Amino acid sequence: MSDYKAPVFLTELLRAKSPSGAEAQAQAVFDAHVKPHADAYADDALGNRIATLNAKGAPTLMLAGHMDELGLIITYVNKDGYLYFDTIGGHDRSIISGRRVIIQTANGLVKGVTGKRAIHLMDESDRKKVPEIHEIWIDIGAKTKAEALTRIAIGDVATYDHEFELINGSIGTARAFDNKVGAYIVGEALVRLAKEKAKLNARLVSVATTQEEIGTRGAQTSAFAVDPHVALIVDVGHATDHPDCDQRKFGETKLGGGPIICRGPNINPKVFDRLVAVAKKLKIPYQLEADPRPTGTDARAIQMARGGVACGLVSIPLRYMHTPSEVVDLQDVEDCVKLFAAFAKSLGKGESFNW
Repeated sequence: MSDYKAPVFLTELLRAKSPSGAEAQAQAVFDAHVKPHADAYADDALGNRIATLNAKGAPTLMLAGHMDELGLIITYVNKDGYLYFDTIGGHDRSIISGRRVIIQTANGLVKGVTGKRAIHLMDESDRKKVPEIHEIWIDIGAKTKAEALTRIAIGDVATYDHEFELINGSIGTARAFDNKVGAYIVGEALVRLAKEKAKLNARLVSVATTQEEIGTRGAQTSAFAVDPHVALIVDVGHATDHPDCDQRKFGETKLGGGPIICRGPNINPKVFDRLVAVAKKLKIPYQLEADPRPTGTDARAIQMARGGVACGLVSIPLRYMHTPSEVVDLQDVEDCVKLFAAFAKSLGKGESFNW
């Protein structure tokens, strides 16, 4: 067995249950670990957490990673006490049923199981179908609608009951590496720079954003408020080193190969060049990916905030995205923290990334 120890800040974020629009548990973790090290700390109407270091510096560098995750939201209870739901974020319907879930209620956590008709009770054609969302339910062991409604309420949210675990050295699995690793990276980079009393020219603002999974909403409002000149966004990206992944379509990236630095229209070319230069200087391993359109990350919103922001995007290689058992090498996460902290220290006074 490996003696690798995952960072406490990260493990607490992974344990937090924070579907889009219900990020309170992740907010509390970010508050506890980052706020004590920030020169200024703020929240906002969308629930973003905004931590500032060297408030009078220039340019303004924004680091952004979203803290929300996929979830379910209760929409209806039938007469027999079974709960029906809709999805928060992009789920694979083929893997929703047969899962243990935890529902957040006003009276605490309620455990349940997602159910559907058993395969024995299906005909051959039914067995080939992926169930629709309304054909799956949550069973909390209630016998009637009235009983169920004493325990839960319409609008309560749920997450899969799959917790973080190391499976081999620094390789771990969790239900929500997407994107608790990003929130950790931006918070941890600020904490380390504060602890070492780094001499920064830049004003550094680390933001744990909300509601990315339903449209990069927290990034849009926080970027307007922060008004950065340059921003580094971190999310997860697809590791393509597993079977049934055509690299001709999806490129070549792997777990443990280092952070993935993106190129394309969503990325400022000067920011990209600086990220690569910093990685090379510090001998931080990195990988490259190309994206020909606005990315499916907070970078798409931040780049277009106000008069435009010079953005870089770095992704943590991840297998099995948007499943209850995502897989990440935590060494890639550590390397990204180092990359972001070094990028912040590399900025010159008043430096511009206009081109």
